[in-house]
Amino acid sequence: MTNPGPGIRGAPALTEEILSFYEQGQEDRRLRVGTGRLELLRTQDVLRRLLPPAPASIVDVGGGSGIHAEWLAAEGYLVDLVDPVPLHVKQAGRLADVNVRLGDARALEFENESFDVALLLGPLYHLADADGRALALSEAYRVLRPDGLLVAATINRFAGLHDTLNQGRYFDPLRRPQIEAATQDGRLRTEGGNSLFTTAYFHQPPEIAREASAAGFALLGQYGLEGAAWLMTDMSAWLEEPAQCELLLRALRLTESDPSLIGVSGHLLTAGRKTRLHD
Repeated sequence: MTNPGPGIRGAPALTEEILSFYEQGQEDRRLRVGTGRLELLRTQDVLRRLLPPAPASIVDVGGGSGIHAEWLAAEGYLVDLVDPVPLHVKQAGRLADVNVRLGDARALEFENESFDVALLLGPLYHLADADGRALALSEAYRVLRPDGLLVAATINRFAGLHDTLNQGRYFDPLRRPQIEAATQDGRLRTEGGNSLFTTAYFHQPPEIAREASAAGFALLGQYGLEGAAWLMTDMSAWLEEPAQCELLLRALRLTESDPSLIGVSGHLLTAGRKTRLHD
């Protein structure tokens, strides 16, 4: 592992509530089975078109149990994974050819210009305050080499509403106020113990584009991952059948960057290139 670099010190620790949620160990399984696999497959699909050739160096910030680091390393990339959850670090530590450390997206312990690619595929939707997201994006900018690639994941503003309507949970009067409040200001709150997730922030697509630009990134594109497919009755069988799965991915590519449709997806990837504007 590299020696600690000049990352921003004094960043607040991950909240106990978010930590407890992820210490349940559900995140790894969520992306490997059932309809959650669509998010994984589409993330792979988009990244394979955006990433420079291996063996480019990648910092996987908030990389969880290593579900993305695993396939990236297998394809020849040099991967460092950082995550604030001890369980995730333990799980990712079992992977071959991946450097793993406990750390915070807002205070990365790497030297300036250490990586070709920075992936933020989780941190931004657990940083409810704009200042925290700005710190995470500025740290990604700092550790990237000139012209380095940023790919950041966000949850779309109406994902909670769409998901709970799809599952019928919107009609639960105990949960509905939290769901509706999140559509107004993007903040999913967990007061009352009735939340279906943990504390989170749901972006509008133009909002994350502005945040990345403010951090010094030139926008390359935005990609809705699940399109409208995730709201269909049950696509699990499609994902298990190779020919149907490929057709589904092909269909989603047709709408992935359409401005009128990218907010329908549950998750959005925003890609940017490091510029010299803020140096």
